[in-house]
Order: sequence, then C-alpha cells, then structure tokens
Amino acid sequence: MKKYILNPISLFFIGAILGIISKLLDILFVGNLFMMTLGYMFSDLPIWVLLGILISIYSDTRKKAMINIFPFCIGMLISYYVTAELTNAVYSWNFIKGWTIFSCLSPLFAYFTWKTKEEGLFAKFISIGLILVTIIGNYILVRTFTIPDLIIIPIIVYFLFIKKVKR
Repeated sequence: MKKYILNPISLFFIGAILGIISKLLDILFVGNLFMMTLGYMFSDLPIWVLLGILISIYSDTRKKAMINIFPFCIGMLISYYVTAELTNAVYSWNFIKGWTIFSCLSPLFAYFTWKTKEEGLFAKFISIGLILVTIIGNYILVRTFTIPDLIIIPIIVYFLFIKKVKR
C-alpha cells in the first residue's frame, strides 16, 4: 500500500485533491463555527507541515522523499488557486508567490526532514527547527493559533521525536 501512495504520481493527485478541498472549505464554511475551524485547519501551515513530514519520513530514501514531496506541493498549489479562480474566490498574489517558493524548495525541506529519523544531534536540531518554523511561520501568516493547530503541533512532535520508522 505504501508504495502506491508514496510515489510522485499518486502524491500529485493527492495534493491536487487536498488543494481543491482546502479551497472549498475556505469558501463554503466561513460562517459555520465548527466548519470554520476545519476550513482554517487546511489554510494554516501546521497541517501542510505535518503532511510533508509524513511524506518525507515514510519515503524509503532521501532521494524518494525529495521526489515525492514536490508533486504533492505543486498539485496542491495548482488546484488550490485554480479552484480559487474558478469560484471567483479571494486570493493574494503574495500568497501564490510564497507558496510557489515553498513548493520549489520542498525537495530541500524533504531531504532534511527525512534525516530527522536518523541518529544523532543533527537530526534533533532539524526536528526542533521544523517545530519552531511551524509555530513561528503559522503565527507570522495568521497571527493566531486555532484548536486544530494546537492538536497538530503535538502530533508533529510525536512523529519527529517519538515515532520509530522502519527503513
């Protein structure tokens, strides 16, 4: 099952589907308190960092992690903003530029994220850096933390520091 999910073609389509869902949640559930939280969850940085971490650490090699993450990010990016355009939703060119840069750098991020499951101090520093970037980046982008953020960040800690991954 893992090899069917963790390949570039599958991950492109998974990213594309999640991009569409994310934008539709942004549009459709703004007034509903519960769904607004769900909409925010998919618009905030922590969920995407968590997904990127999972893709990276469960890839068999660093090279596969780098190859897998890029189509996921590009699929999400394209489908999110195509959906925004087709639905006449509000979006910012600054966010498009930022997420495009993030997507282009995602193979580098995946390389280092894959290394978090190795032994040694360097792996722990990368893990701490990922958590700090998630927290600080989310605060810079949205200036708040939602309930899903406060649930996802400990999950990120779990996968980086506690969960063992067989390679």
